[in-house]
Amino acid sequence: MISKERLEQRIELLAQIGKTEEGGVTRIALTKEYREGLELISEWMEEAGLNVRLDQAGNLIGRKEGDVPGLKAVALGSHVDSVGNGGKYDGTVGVIAGIEVAQHLKEEGISNMRPLEVIAFCEEEGSRFQSGGVFGSRAMAGKLTKEDLKVTDSNGESRYEVLKNFGLDADNIDKAVRKNTDFELYLEMHVEQGPILIRENAPVGIVTAITGLSLTEVVFEGEPNHVGATPMDLRYDALLGASETALAVEEIVNKSGGNAVGTAATMDVQPSQVNIIPGRVSTVIDIRDTDLESREAILDTVEKRIKEICERRDLRYTITSKLKANPAKSAPHILETMRKESRELDMETFEMPSGGGHDAQLMAEITDMGMIFIRSENGSHNPKEFAKAEDITLGTNLLAKTAIHYINK
Repeated sequence: MISKERLEQRIELLAQIGKTEEGGVTRIALTKEYREGLELISEWMEEAGLNVRLDQAGNLIGRKEGDVPGLKAVALGSHVDSVGNGGKYDGTVGVIAGIEVAQHLKEEGISNMRPLEVIAFCEEEGSRFQSGGVFGSRAMAGKLTKEDLKVTDSNGESRYEVLKNFGLDADNIDKAVRKNTDFELYLEMHVEQGPILIRENAPVGIVTAITGLSLTEVVFEGEPNHVGATPMDLRYDALLGASETALAVEEIVNKSGGNAVGTAATMDVQPSQVNIIPGRVSTVIDIRDTDLESREAILDTVEKRIKEICERRDLRYTITSKLKANPAKSAPHILETMRKESRELDMETFEMPSGGGHDAQLMAEITDMGMIFIRSENGSHNPKEFAKAEDITLGTNLLAKTAIHYINK
């Protein structure tokens, strides 16, 4: 039986690690707090009958072998790292729910033909290195490059150094790569992080697809000069070029329609002084769409608009793609299984795409993928993030029924 009380208790216990004054959580990847979180998760995994290991990329993996040798595993998971002063449900509910499924199998004596894995992926949020996140699942999917290990955190430490100092074998990080022969499928439960399930009055969402994330850094260079002494027609204001681009992104995405969203997410202005016209501005443009062709068309149009803006304003610019993740569609057979199991549970669900990126998106590169959303309040990535224990329990029941369908198939 799925235990609502145990789910609720474990969410609260994990939330004490890195708890902030505002009631949120700061548990940044590969920090002291993150290690403490992994140690607690490891204890729960072992209690659920899983053998636990930490791979070269910092992914915590609990595994229960199957009764039939040679079969591919059913994997469940999410992440336990957070943004700064984030919420206590984002990511953690998926890991704790996965452990609860394993605990359910153990307590009810349910056999499993296939192996079961529960995975807590490393640095999904990207808060430590500001390089787009989903690091652990990128490592597992074989999507890392040498540059990914060179990026630095706010203290100037490279990811390579941080991994080594955490006790991980960063020199052999390619050993974290898994193959499609390892997994039958991957399932992830996550809070929605948006208002759609609340609007639809549905406690549980069945995710049809995950949006394709792209992060593009644009640097505008003009000429820093005296604000008072420089005539308006002789200014080369980098901030105006960046600001016009930010508005252009909104316009272009709105015209595209569909599931496309986009924004100029950051703005770093230099020299950022009251007496000086901004001479250099960098911005990271975040464009997402569940349709890859549509997203690429938007990026193309944005780049053309940047060129036109900079030519008109006599600015120089450089464009660098920081991260691209392909959209991922949930496997049709998993969607059908979730529909069937939710009907048998007499559970109200709503089908929807995910606007946020998740580890499931990378796992879809190597195996079939499915996701479950839990209704959440007050958005996400903030201390007020909230999901009802009743909704989390409903979602965990659907996760369990779906997993059991496949581990004995």
